[in-house]
Amino acid sequence: MANSSLIPAGDFRTSYAADTTIFPTAKSRYFAIAGIILACFAPYLLSNYWLSISIQIGIFAIAALGLNILVGFTGQISIGHAAFFLFGAFTSAYLSNNFPIPVFFAIPLAGVVTALVGLIFGVPAARLKGLYLVIATLAAQYILLDFFSRADWFSGGSIPASANPFSVFGYTFRGDRQYFYVVLAYLVVSFLLVTNLMRTRDGRALVAIRDHYLSAEIMGINLTKYRTLSFGLAAFFAGIAGALYAHYQLVISQEGFGIERSILFLAMIIIGGTGSVMGTLMGTAFVVLLPESMEWISTNLKGSALDHALSLNNNITFLREITVGLIIIGFLMFEPDGLAHRWRQVKTYWKLYPFSY
Repeated sequence: MANSSLIPAGDFRTSYAADTTIFPTAKSRYFAIAGIILACFAPYLLSNYWLSISIQIGIFAIAALGLNILVGFTGQISIGHAAFFLFGAFTSAYLSNNFPIPVFFAIPLAGVVTALVGLIFGVPAARLKGLYLVIATLAAQYILLDFFSRADWFSGGSIPASANPFSVFGYTFRGDRQYFYVVLAYLVVSFLLVTNLMRTRDGRALVAIRDHYLSAEIMGINLTKYRTLSFGLAAFFAGIAGALYAHYQLVISQEGFGIERSILFLAMIIIGGTGSVMGTLMGTAFVVLLPESMEWISTNLKGSALDHALSLNNNITFLREITVGLIIIGFLMFEPDGLAHRWRQVKTYWKLYPFSY
């Protein structure tokens, strides 16, 4: 009779380190490494158009990752994230234009300065919750936007501010093919930092506040401290993403970064999955590709009866906004855990196939 104790059954984790590991299996680690290596060949495989889309996904994913720390991991809410994104863009452009600071160093400095501004707004917001917190973050959005419109020395006021191209040690990265690697490097480092943060004592404190703040307070967790910290972290990654965006576009304006952009950042983490690092990237890709899909649909329906009935080509922006709203409602109703949860279910299905139950 065989010794049944030698036959592994189930998933047993005998240490805390094993329970908090980034890659649960060696296969998942190899797939992640292979994905990064494959991404390195993207500039040679994609057209300039899709390369530009990929760069936008990478930049916005870093900003959405910061918002997910605040909303998904801490349970706070913010509809002023776009203002911090824009602040990071203006800060990096200002530092590299007015001081002998290379862009390579201006980007992380912009993240730090934006984090300090986030901490300032986070102090009063950390004592609020619910609707009051929403109003506080909305006030932060409008305060910063008003500052940008008046501070000609910082943001150019009504005139768009210029930003230098990305450079390091005298070498300038020009064109999408070179800048793609800059964004990819920041994206990988940012996701590794946040993933490891959630494994630390501070990361577990943030999650405890989200799950039940009264229990967390009884355990000795300083709610004000960690809620304020989450605002600072969210602003830091928003500032990094904004700086990358500024040095990619080379011209930065506050147009297009109002409340609607903050709502789109929220949509990214809701669709991808709140509290999921991987879901942040999935949700960002979904939201960025959605307008392109709507454009493709309107082009293919041009001249059809539906086009004449709905005037798709004249109202594509309007239909795009409706579609984003309906998708957010749909995910909240039918898939509240987002695309990350659905992806885990698909993996589990094939892992156990044909014994799915």
